[in-house]
Amino acid sequence: MLAKYLMEQYGGADGELAAALRYQNQRYTIPEKVIGLLTDISTEEFSHLEMIASMIHKLTKDATPEQLKAAGLGEHFVAHGHALFYNNAAGVPFTAAYIQAKGDPIADLYEDIAAEEKARATYQWLIDISDDPYINDSLRFLRERENVHSMRFREAVEMLKEDQVKKTFF
Repeated sequence: MLAKYLMEQYGGADGELAAALRYQNQRYTIPEKVIGLLTDISTEEFSHLEMIASMIHKLTKDATPEQLKAAGLGEHFVAHGHALFYNNAAGVPFTAAYIQAKGDPIADLYEDIAAEEKARATYQWLIDISDDPYINDSLRFLRERENVHSMRFREAVEMLKEDQVKKTFF
């Protein structure tokens, strides 16, 4: 069952893949001074995706079809066997609609802050539902990284707001 719940962070709207792709995409229309931030956090999100994939794989690799069915993963097994697939905990496939980009740096960074806070909340709820101490250690690490990312995006918003109020002299 825990593997099914972890899929929310694998292929869900507020999961690691959506975040990594969102930040990679936004970096093309954001001011230069924060491109590196988006690149760095995007890269880290891909490593978080790998951590989630590893957890799901380890929880399901030896499961029988009957065990997967009992855990609510019967449909997943029928479609994908033991392979991972980008979908959320409810089995809804990943969609590009999860990747928000407005082209306005402030709006995009607030979107990023919201995404990090939603991921943080999801990690907490996964910890609350899990009884696996080893997975919980990893989930706590990931939850804390979401806090750090949120703070970094908040700092970037303030930097860009300061630039907006500066007077330009010609």
